[in-house]
Amino acid sequence: MHYNIKNIIINNGFDSLHHEKNIYINLYEAIKKAIINRSLENNIKLPPTRILAKDLEVSRSTIIKAYDLLTLEKYIKSVPGSGYYVLPVKDKKIRHNITSSLGERIYPNISKRGKSFKNNIQIKKNGSSNGVAFRPGLPPLDVFPVDQWKKLSNNYWKTVRPSELSYADTSGLACLKENLSNYLKVYRNIDCDSNQIVITSGSLHSLSLICDILIDRNDEVIVENPTYPRAFYLLNSLKAKIYPAPIDAEGIVIKNVKCKKPKFIYTTPSNQYPTGIKMTLKRRMELLAWASKKGTFIIEDDYDHEYSNWEKPVSSIFSLDKQSRTIYLGTFNKLLHPSIRLGYMIVPNHLLDVVIAMYHQSSRFISTSLQKTLSDFIERDYLNKHLRRVIEVSQERKELFVKHFSKHFNKEILIDSNNTGLHIVGTLDNSIKDYEFAHFLSQHNIIVHPYSSYFVGEEKQNGLVMGYSSVNNKKMKDTLLKMQELYFKYKNEHS
Repeated sequence: MHYNIKNIIINNGFDSLHHEKNIYINLYEAIKKAIINRSLENNIKLPPTRILAKDLEVSRSTIIKAYDLLTLEKYIKSVPGSGYYVLPVKDKKIRHNITSSLGERIYPNISKRGKSFKNNIQIKKNGSSNGVAFRPGLPPLDVFPVDQWKKLSNNYWKTVRPSELSYADTSGLACLKENLSNYLKVYRNIDCDSNQIVITSGSLHSLSLICDILIDRNDEVIVENPTYPRAFYLLNSLKAKIYPAPIDAEGIVIKNVKCKKPKFIYTTPSNQYPTGIKMTLKRRMELLAWASKKGTFIIEDDYDHEYSNWEKPVSSIFSLDKQSRTIYLGTFNKLLHPSIRLGYMIVPNHLLDVVIAMYHQSSRFISTSLQKTLSDFIERDYLNKHLRRVIEVSQERKELFVKHFSKHFNKEILIDSNNTGLHIVGTLDNSIKDYEFAHFLSQHNIIVHPYSSYFVGEEKQNGLVMGYSSVNNKKMKDTLLKMQELYFKYKNEHS
């Protein structure tokens, strides 16, 4: 019966991927339509909220909200201890008879830019509660000092003045920018004026702001290949002409890229994403010389600096740049945890006004309480201590991952353990398509990313991008064993 009701609801217009309105409104309208056209008959019992949520693959709160609306409008009734039942249509004043006289619903067209972004979206269910093994891009979440952060946050709310609850400076709190400037001098050898720092929600937010002030349709940009997929989708949505630059053992190879006048070069030099290659000092100087000759900007996304430069650090491109053409992006989302949503960029003075103007007219500013808590976290040396702990734990987990992965997969999946970041790339045999196998694993609550999805153009490599640093020892061993069983099952079924 529940399966039939699920089909009735879907046939009456419900779509869990509905993008134009809230899902619960879409569900409410589908059930209402089914009641009005008598697909759901009088006194039929609707499925319990938990069961219908599972059937439709939505949250239970979505079902509850839809049921509440239907109950309020007397399309259904709630019987305590029994459930929800459809009320007779004849007893209901059907509002659709009134609105139908208004004619067909007509709305303005979505903009070309809106359609472009919609067509380029690649949504991964990063919010899944099924675990974090082996999702790339996560630090050791279980070692984050929650109690310290909580005390600092509580202290802010105890001492905050009413005037501090008003609108804040778009570029960020002065105290955070000053502490961040000091932090960058110590840990990244970057000397910048704190006024050049703009606080954002992360590297992608920073890149989006830069694109808004620099990119027009058909403007040329250069990206590493492979590259950060979300950066590529953003640029592609903006209809930029994207030129991929290959990666070799020293980093980006820029000299043979055939573009006339690029607006910028997007690069992740500390740990090229996702290969893990660190750009050499020689190659960084070559990149700066090439950018100077072309009159272009460099966007240096240094998301993984601490993990990759703890030993044998290489100077950032920003610190080597004598012409103020490098825009430096950093984030705490991979250093602390993704849910913190705090990042920053260092902007050349000649671009600062337009960046802040764009920011002020879009998302305004980041939560002041969050900024103040991070500022105190840095000032009290908690970040320094946490950083050392994170690097230690990540290295231990990497060694364990490499040991057990090699044992379980031997020569089946070859891994490169030289990657100094938070993930490892494994090479798959071409008989197994990485995106299909990644989807298969996700159905068994193991998250990996297909390596091919990081490449620009037709030539792609086949493999898996696997994060390890947020998985404790027991979970790692258990999940790798499970992954081994699934791999050979999949291989046998698809050989």
